[in-house]
Amino acid sequence: MEYSKVLAQQFEIREEYAANIIALLDDGNTIPFIARYRKEMHGSMDDQLIRQFSEKLDYLRGLDKRREEIRNLIEAQEKLTDEVAAALEKAQTLSELEDIYRPFRPKRKTRASVAKEKGLEPLAVEIIKQEKGFSPRDYAAEFVNEEKGVASADEAIAGAMDIIAEQVSDSAEIRKRIREIAQNNGVLRSVAADEEKESVYTMYYDFGETVKKIAGHRVLAVNRGEKEGFLKVSLELDEERPLSVIYRLLDKGRNPLCSDILRAAGEDAYSRLIFPSIEREIRSELTDNAAENAMKVFAVNLKQLLMQPPVKGKVVLGLDPGYRTGCKVAVVDGTGKVLDTAVIYPTHGERKAAESKAKLLQLIKKHRVDIISIGNGTASKETEMFAADAIKEIERPVYYMVVSEAGASVYSASKLAATELPELDLTLRSAVSIARRLQDPLAELVKIEPKAIGVGQYQHDMPQKRLGETLDGVVEDCVNSVGADLNTASPALLLRVSGLNSTVCKNIVAYREENGAFSSRAELKKVPKLGPKAFEQCAGFLRVPESRNPLDNTGVHPESYKSAKELLGLLDYSDKEIKSAKFTDISGRVKAKGTKTLADTLGIGLPTLDDIVKELSKPGRDPRDEMPAPMLRTDVLDINDLKEGMELKGTVRNVIDFGAFVDIGVHQDGLVHISQICDKFIKHPSEVLKVGDVVNVKILSVDPKKNRISLTMRF
Repeated sequence: MEYSKVLAQQFEIREEYAANIIALLDDGNTIPFIARYRKEMHGSMDDQLIRQFSEKLDYLRGLDKRREEIRNLIEAQEKLTDEVAAALEKAQTLSELEDIYRPFRPKRKTRASVAKEKGLEPLAVEIIKQEKGFSPRDYAAEFVNEEKGVASADEAIAGAMDIIAEQVSDSAEIRKRIREIAQNNGVLRSVAADEEKESVYTMYYDFGETVKKIAGHRVLAVNRGEKEGFLKVSLELDEERPLSVIYRLLDKGRNPLCSDILRAAGEDAYSRLIFPSIEREIRSELTDNAAENAMKVFAVNLKQLLMQPPVKGKVVLGLDPGYRTGCKVAVVDGTGKVLDTAVIYPTHGERKAAESKAKLLQLIKKHRVDIISIGNGTASKETEMFAADAIKEIERPVYYMVVSEAGASVYSASKLAATELPELDLTLRSAVSIARRLQDPLAELVKIEPKAIGVGQYQHDMPQKRLGETLDGVVEDCVNSVGADLNTASPALLLRVSGLNSTVCKNIVAYREENGAFSSRAELKKVPKLGPKAFEQCAGFLRVPESRNPLDNTGVHPESYKSAKELLGLLDYSDKEIKSAKFTDISGRVKAKGTKTLADTLGIGLPTLDDIVKELSKPGRDPRDEMPAPMLRTDVLDINDLKEGMELKGTVRNVIDFGAFVDIGVHQDGLVHISQICDKFIKHPSEVLKVGDVVNVKILSVDPKKNRISLTMRF
């Protein structure tokens, strides 16, 4: 297969670009490096598109590998005809290949194989021929043989029908046509396994929707309901159309005596062999597509969560709420260093609550805490009310924010946490993580397995390997788009940098501890096992603010330093301006000189020139700073305070297929259904909303008993 040609058509890019990407991937380049530093070679495709390209390339290569395997298996049976070879060459999907291979696949004992052992295959062949004047019953009488287990002509015909049914089932053409009918006309149906039993799946106790229209989240919901024993799920399909396909291909109408037998065999093939198989395929396909879409939503949400603006330079007090074991407290300075820890008991009666309040206020005053970061788990509501009440007694402004504590316990029990915070108890490490994830969500959340962060739906029902790969790709893209400080980045953060593996990351940290801070990017070359290829892949994503060379604190790759310095000379910047990294009005100067002229003079492409200019305009820039700041609060609402029609401001916490959950300062997030997000039609909430967005909402309804809040953004 000409991969570059096929992929160029699928991704609507030039064939030259497709060939370049394939060559770059095969040469061991990482996707972030290709996306950022080889734009001229692929037309400035972004990292997500290149990742999809890479996945599709792997699929096509796997397809060709399986094609060759099947060709060899059929050839070994000496059954590879020109027709079969052409069909294999033409197949575009794995299911098409498997349909072609089906007749040749070694089978376990079947009704057809038993009939063949009885010598009934010649009878089946003659019935299929449908020659005029042929009497199936008279010919069947010749196959009666007590020793072979054929007691009568009827039994012989029944055996021949089994052989014919299997041949019909093995027909790639018939299967393809029936699969298309099922995809276009099938209905996924679910009913209650026990109508008396109450469950969260009540709305699916009598549910049906066409295969081509059903939303992914409903597929995953009925699957889970079936798995938990509350639902019975099936595919419904009017058998008239599929049977007519079989009749047309099987019954030529030349012999009525054969027609009846062939039609009966076709019906048996459909009901016993084809439909159950197609039903499994369709449901598997629906589940796979639903999972892919759910993983895409998860990926989008994760990216927005990781890319939330850091709260830089602030002293943060982290609160990990709890009832029985108390509320764990950790104070960290502006760099994330632990200053103090404690355990308080705000829910253990009035005396303990008063002691806890005094302790909290003492820590806030002692360390001049700016913000309190509260985990959203068990006892979060009570802890939030407690903190909101306490900070009213502070004379200067102190804010709080509720953050997702998903994965904090996973981190606190990890080897990484034990290495970073060896002196702290496991429970106190969670409080440190909660504080730090407000200061820098990306740097802290990379320490946790992405699946544990929990910003999606049905993540436990996803293919875990595929989910892990998808989310790892998101984390990698986020880390490399922001960059990492070579002198402060944790091993977990370094591990996500393009081109670095765990051994090299450990060596970087060891080099830092032994020799002090890196003074330049070039010094990276002294790190053991960090060779030229690894340096090429990682250097542009690592920042060295302490370097004398201002380019070391930008996203300009070392391979472009010469061009960047020549550019500054052409733009008439003085040595003093270059040393101080103050490139006033660089965009205006480039425009005045002519972008194309400068690119040609420097011998670089326009995308590279644009990137150099962008980086020099804001050395050390953090792309997250351009996003809306997180919403900080000073007071808390109770669900009973909410009234229909009340207008509030909230933060989007999760975006799913049917809407978005918004934190409005109540322990329970409110749901904005997709129909209430905006006035225009949208296919998915992510077209309008993303995790971290601060939005205006109005209360539609409140149900305190069920802890349900319905919101609208349409007002």
